[in-house]
Amino acid sequence: MSLLLLQMFSIFRKFSLVWVVVIIFIAMLSGSSYSKCEYEAIFNFGDSNTDTGGFWAAFPAQSGPFGITYFKRPTGRASDGRLIVDFLAQALGLPFLSPYLQSIGSDYRHGANYATLASTVLLPNTSLFVTGISPFSLAIQLNQMKQFKAKVDEFHCSENGSTKLPPSYIFRKSLYTFYIGQNDFTSNLAAIGIGGVKQYLPEVVSQIAGTIKELYALGGRTFWVLNLAPVGCYPSFLVPHNCSDIDMYGCSISYNQAVVEYNNMLKDKLSQTRPTLPNSSLIYVDVHAVLLELFQHPTSHGLKYGTKACCGYGGGDHNFDPRVYCGNTKEINGSTLTAGACSDPENYVSWDGIHATDAANKLVTKAILSGSYFDPPNFPLHQLCDLQSID
Repeated sequence: MSLLLLQMFSIFRKFSLVWVVVIIFIAMLSGSSYSKCEYEAIFNFGDSNTDTGGFWAAFPAQSGPFGITYFKRPTGRASDGRLIVDFLAQALGLPFLSPYLQSIGSDYRHGANYATLASTVLLPNTSLFVTGISPFSLAIQLNQMKQFKAKVDEFHCSENGSTKLPPSYIFRKSLYTFYIGQNDFTSNLAAIGIGGVKQYLPEVVSQIAGTIKELYALGGRTFWVLNLAPVGCYPSFLVPHNCSDIDMYGCSISYNQAVVEYNNMLKDKLSQTRPTLPNSSLIYVDVHAVLLELFQHPTSHGLKYGTKACCGYGGGDHNFDPRVYCGNTKEINGSTLTAGACSDPENYVSWDGIHATDAANKLVTKAILSGSYFDPPNFPLHQLCDLQSID
């Protein structure tokens, strides 16, 4: 080899080494931008527990004190701050999900959120349902997802990458999350009772399983299904309530027993569905266990109040009055009632009697990410992603 070639090789080797060092240094400074994660997007289906602004984008009206803890303003979330899906996105190094119904400012490069407040699994036009239910049932959310994928497939090469749509391969590189079914359970309790509700719960779990199969056909391969929370501990269902139906933690025995029956049914249905989806992960996520622990032993987890709402009216054990909801003021029997927020939502599990606080959602998400609440239990999340801090 000539002297000139040896000199060129030496220069090239030094130059390459410099660039390797630079790239590593940039990656260290960038943090999550260079973190490994199998999932480049999240597609979420649900109700108000994971609605990041879809319902209020369709029907603008939300006001304070919602959002006071984290966003410092209402953002369409039924909480004082972030939801489980927000914390999950942060942990995966992704931005908060844009609601599919939000026409301005949305960025769908890392997924979309189809969840809307008051949504149900079953169609709301059946005789089983009372008024006040969202039109955006799970079937509608699935249709929105299908339309979204069709648009991505059609336009993924447009605008030289400047579009706010994801690349077409994203659907196999995404996490599909479900947190829905609460309104199917709770919206009919007063009208038909627990016995009546139980009759159609098998149809609810079948609809969830059917939706997952359709998403699998669209390319989805990883699905997390969050089970139903212990609604018998929600302040809104404890005022008024028969004292003989209250357990030692202040929760409704009958409501929570019915929830356990539903969750077992859901878990069994997912187990039956799993073998029909080859080369996929269908995970049952037991948020019920985490939330029940928070409601029953709040002080063991840095909180103070379990079955008492932060934002409400009436004080007492539950601080909830069904006549006036969080943030509202009403004239009732000549008196002005205002349901305001507490000054320390970080000490509460329940934000408004129906939904969780930012603090509770953070604890729930941390528990989920530990991997201890997955079924099957061997889902290798920590091998698939370098999880980011959500503190």
